[in-house]
Amino acid sequence: MRSETLTAAGVRKTGRHPHTLAGRALAWLRARLPEPLRGLLEGEDGRSGLSALFAFGVRIASALIIFISQVLMARWLGAHAFGIYTFVWVVVNVSGTLATIGLSVSAVRFLNEYLEHRRPALARGYLRFGRLAVLGVGALVAAAGILLLQVMPGVIEADFRLPLMVGLLAVPAFALTDFHDGTGRARSWFSLAFLPPYILRPVLLLAVVGLGVLAFGRRDATLAAAALVIATWTAAAVQFLLQERRFRRELAGARSEMQPLAWLKVSLPLLVLDGFTLMMLNLDVLLLKLFVKPADMAVYFAAGRVISFVAFIHFAVAAVAMPRFATAHARRDVAEAGRLLRRFRLWTFAPSLLASGLFLALGPFILALFGPEFPAGWPVMAVLAAGHLARALAGPAEALLSVSNRHAYLALVTGVTAGLNLALNLLLIPHMGIVGAAAATAGAFAFQSAVLWLASRRLVREGYGDRAGETARDGEENAHAATD
Repeated sequence: MRSETLTAAGVRKTGRHPHTLAGRALAWLRARLPEPLRGLLEGEDGRSGLSALFAFGVRIASALIIFISQVLMARWLGAHAFGIYTFVWVVVNVSGTLATIGLSVSAVRFLNEYLEHRRPALARGYLRFGRLAVLGVGALVAAAGILLLQVMPGVIEADFRLPLMVGLLAVPAFALTDFHDGTGRARSWFSLAFLPPYILRPVLLLAVVGLGVLAFGRRDATLAAAALVIATWTAAAVQFLLQERRFRRELAGARSEMQPLAWLKVSLPLLVLDGFTLMMLNLDVLLLKLFVKPADMAVYFAAGRVISFVAFIHFAVAAVAMPRFATAHARRDVAEAGRLLRRFRLWTFAPSLLASGLFLALGPFILALFGPEFPAGWPVMAVLAAGHLARALAGPAEALLSVSNRHAYLALVTGVTAGLNLALNLLLIPHMGIVGAAAATAGAFAFQSAVLWLASRRLVREGYGDRAGETARDGEENAHAATD
């Protein structure tokens, strides 16, 4: 999954309109949600808050759909074939995300900037260039991978070769979908950004695999890889058609004006940060293939998916915290940022601790849904839970640093953590198997969380690095002293 940044320059205080229909719906929802989710419902006329809640709801629904589909696929295919499929999926995910060359992230900046300043020709040019670039790079990545597997068949085991060659055909479509995820978020078209990749694609994947099992009796990883290709291209086509229709209305037939060098100059550094993040999230599965059997990979993947539901708490709290941190940064009120950080850290850790305990208690029963081999993954769940709790202890420290213009520092920390993750995986997997991969990932999370926590404390203590921030903090401290 990708992290987003928000600059203080885009923050403005807006009023609510409780007499509108959206305002009444907003008030009704706020009264019934716990505080972290209640904070999602901020914004003028309820629209931005409801959009944020919609995005969060789509992610939750997608996680549930993917969980159900993976349970069924593990049952239909068996642990061996499902383990091969998980490797193919991770390769497609990583390759397709990198094939966007950062354009999916920079879309949030460029499209909004051009349309805000009434330069539709540049917006149309960026859209056209982005689509062609990500499709082209994705096609090159897929072709290179397939050619490598043809010329050097011994580079990977025979059981993986054909499913991987088939799965690579999905890379261009995955890249295009990821790009349109960025363009949709840029224009606040959350349904067009999120529904095709997070809802339509997993539903289609399950449907095609189920049809293949029922109609043809196929129960292998090649079937699952072919279903992934069909689902990914279908979702990409639907998303393209819907967004293009919306852009035609918004751009009113504007011609394309191209500035590819300027766009790539901004996008490629973002690709580096994306690459480090992808390594953090997927390195364990990629390296497990070198040391363990596909069935063990499937057990690890299932255990990781189950305990990853705990991470949604961190996601929800960070989504609430980021705009509030940005507002504090815009006001140069570092004291308020410190209070928010302490408050949201509690709202992250306490629910994460409860959720981890619940999932670990039910873990053997949940894992048994995948098949009789999968309850052996409970130790993996326990170790990964420790990593999620380490992240929860740091709270939304990364969000605070991000809106405080510490992007270079975050990139450095993420890169160092990815390197540590690689070293720990190579050290521990040969001796401890899938538990070693879990320990490596949890250890990397703990290291990253500790560094971010210390950096956030230093920021709160020393200010934003300018005189305005120091003045706001000093004024706040003097006010507290006078009150005391």
